[in-house]
Amino acid sequence: MTTPVFTLAALGDFYARGGDPREVGRAALAAIEAWADPALFLAPMPAERVLARAALLAEEGARGRPLFGVPFVVKDNIDVAGLPTTAGCPAYVYDPAEDAPVVARLLASGAICLGKVNLDQFATGLNGTRSPHGTPRNALDPAWIPGGSSSGSATAVAAGLCAFSLGTDTAGSGRIPAMANGIVGLKPSLGLLPTIGVVPACRSLDCVSIFATSVADAAAVLAVAAGPELRDPYSRAAPASWRASPASQPRWRLAVPRDEDLEFDSQGDADCFAASLAKAEALGATIRRVDLQPYLRLAKRLYDGAWVAERTAALRPILEAAPGAIYPVTRGILEAGFPQRTVDAWADFHAAAEARLLARDLFAAGDLLLLPTAPGLPSLAEMLAAPVAANSRLGFYTNFVNICDLAALAIPAGQRPDGRPCGVTLVGPAFSEARLAGLATAMLGETTVPPMLAGDEVGLLAIGAHMSGLPLNPQALRHGGRFIAEAMTVPHYRLYDLGNRPGMVRVAHGGVAVAGEIWAFPLAGIGPFLAEIPPPLGFGRVTLADGSTPLGFLAEAIGVADAPDISALGGWRAHLRAKEQG
Repeated sequence: MTTPVFTLAALGDFYARGGDPREVGRAALAAIEAWADPALFLAPMPAERVLARAALLAEEGARGRPLFGVPFVVKDNIDVAGLPTTAGCPAYVYDPAEDAPVVARLLASGAICLGKVNLDQFATGLNGTRSPHGTPRNALDPAWIPGGSSSGSATAVAAGLCAFSLGTDTAGSGRIPAMANGIVGLKPSLGLLPTIGVVPACRSLDCVSIFATSVADAAAVLAVAAGPELRDPYSRAAPASWRASPASQPRWRLAVPRDEDLEFDSQGDADCFAASLAKAEALGATIRRVDLQPYLRLAKRLYDGAWVAERTAALRPILEAAPGAIYPVTRGILEAGFPQRTVDAWADFHAAAEARLLARDLFAAGDLLLLPTAPGLPSLAEMLAAPVAANSRLGFYTNFVNICDLAALAIPAGQRPDGRPCGVTLVGPAFSEARLAGLATAMLGETTVPPMLAGDEVGLLAIGAHMSGLPLNPQALRHGGRFIAEAMTVPHYRLYDLGNRPGMVRVAHGGVAVAGEIWAFPLAGIGPFLAEIPPPLGFGRVTLADGSTPLGFLAEAIGVADAPDISALGGWRAHLRAKEQG
């Protein structure tokens, strides 16, 4: 039986046909040896341990574990029991007594750890060259930087050595390396994955990130790894309605920076971003240009204020005891935190609160924000010529995201004429991972399973402003709603204009078929959602043309007595179009 490529789908099919995890373990070890990058692994898992783990899995069988026999690697600022943690600094080394909770969850789900990989020392950098162990080889072209700080995590996935990897992200370290290597980089919401057992950079902003070759794989890993950890003061539970799996929509409302806020290294980078916008529009997205300056101003504070001091505080012992052990550029950044003043830190915190308020308004008016992942990708020579300035430019679009408590998903976006990869990042409010994955899968053309109701969901027919792309849709999304399909009722209803929403009434005679959308709501979310709907609207069973009877919006007859009858148009969208046309 041929050993599969390392994707979740291929591995799942391999095991379903009787494949053996030991064969996958041997194939992974052989791939690492063939890749032969001395700067990649800082602490490889000994071959005998990889094969012993695979043998144990073979003996136990899958047992329903979603990551059964799936190989992965871990950034060397995340603890793996039995392997040293150095964060890229040999003098910092310690031997963890236990796995970080996020690693433990992956192992409990059947995954096979292949070892710890390189990074920009102490996760301080976005380019991948700030390591005393050398620079991991970019999987697309060794002349380009691999991106950082999660350099090894991204290159290992892109080189086909594992199915997924763990990185971290404080200022873009889970997104820039994804762009540099042409893969997917998921930066989850703050606190969604615990950071206990992670060497802190900025503890209040740190996230464990996920690299994979597809959005579907990244989402599947997130579903396993997510969840609160009682020992972690920065951990938090997702809403009961949260999902990791992609949630599609037929229409999207995207915020995009104004032209004057966009920066690119070349016309090729600009063209790639324009092509991504065109692709989103072809998928039914409407584009609204927004002012990015408040976020860009906040981003500049990340390396010049409170968060620099937070990095310094995390590493103060080694800074004071052995400063010469720290990579020179990294040491300069960390030492800049000592003179920071508390009074200035409060200014940073207030600026962050104001930016978060702006972000809340931004996502109330739209579904997601679409950005370039970076202005462009430097070569190694260009990075070495201007190590500080080039690194800072890489974070132009990424640095504000964690400060504003947002989630982000970086995906490939084509290539410049010289072959260098480009990327775009979808950004959304905290716990919007399903939405991010939904649009990303569509933009990448990933094959997805046709949407259907899960066992813990209930279907609801939306007929008005809660439909995708309309003003009240964020209310549905906030309660965990996800689009299933467009639908049509049987011709037994009348539709009325109640101002900013319609009212639908079932009638015995003279009815019409009304167009709408089926949305799935978690059982935990449907009640709170319905409680927010004002009279005269209510809910009852609605009969669709296919004979199904989901819940649907219905109005009291007395509440529509004086409202304009718009039944002849057949639906709220058609009514809105008619109003626009005068």
